Amino acid sequence: MLLLASPAFGQVGTWARQRTGSLAWLHSVFFLDQNRGWAAGSKGTLLQTSDGGNTWTPRAAQSKDAIRDLFFVDERNGWMVVEVNVYELKTKDDPRAYLMKTTDGGEHWNRVEIKGFDIDAILVRAVFNRNGRGWTFGEAGSIWATRDAGETWRKLQSPTRRLLLGGIFVDDDRGWIVGAGATIIQTSDGGETWYQSTLPQVEKTVRFNATTFIDNRKGWAVGSGGIVYNTVNGGRTWERQQSTVPVDLFDVKFVDGREGWAVGAEGTIIHTVDGGEHWTTERSGTEHPLERVFFADKNHGWAVGFGGTVVSYLR
Repeated sequence: MLLLASPAFGQVGTWARQRTGSLAWLHSVFFLDQNRGWAAGSKGTLLQTSDGGNTWTPRAAQSKDAIRDLFFVDERNGWMVVEVNVYELKTKDDPRAYLMKTTDGGEHWNRVEIKGFDIDAILVRAVFNRNGRGWTFGEAGSIWATRDAGETWRKLQSPTRRLLLGGIFVDDDRGWIVGAGATIIQTSDGGETWYQSTLPQVEKTVRFNATTFIDNRKGWAVGSGGIVYNTVNGGRTWERQQSTVPVDLFDVKFVDGREGWAVGAEGTIIHTVDGGEHWTTERSGTEHPLERVFFADKNHGWAVGFGGTVVSYLR
């Protein structure tokens, strides 16, 4: 009997606070594997760990602006999405947002300008892959794409003017982006054309903050008021799931077709092991908003948020 029960006990993991030594609002977290990772946020805060977050070391990001997003293609090549405080603009011609790139594992970061970029637009997220393809997006439905690892960027035709907040590409062609106004858009040709999903009985006041897909068919989107939707046909149709929480959800990650996590306001973490049919609330050890979650594998995860907060999951 004990032998039969032991796998179930082996599935139980816990979340625990990690000491960062920072009070910054952390907006993003990215891990290369279960040991090597980064967290970033307000006032150019950039933290690095090589031991799974047991110790976090401040790194110079060469910027005092807010780092909104982090994405590493591999251990050497990484990107940041940076937002400038409107009160700290040196001239009225300075852009409100820009990208930074590293090619030496974060030792040095260089600013990347996007030609033709609207100086008043704000970028929120960026997604890249190993083939040199990348997409960045944000305010007013703006989406920019690169095919040469960020050397040149091109503005894509977007079907919406809504604020875009989260997105994922599963390969060079197929991607999904979500945002305000209950927006979910998808592409199957790398962003050349976009299709806007219609969701049944969704108020336009709903804001989708993040989406995750495990392949080109199964995906989830989360947002305001604890809302969770999932699709099993690549986004053609979406169905609502009951998250059991009323607070805003800011990010979601699934490690396979059944197990997933979402994080949000008030330190909320919810967990499913049946593809979202049922969600349970986990103890996070914090009441601060958790803005982003990342899993290196099924057994190692991290969530970051306000007040320098990092909580880690270990199974």
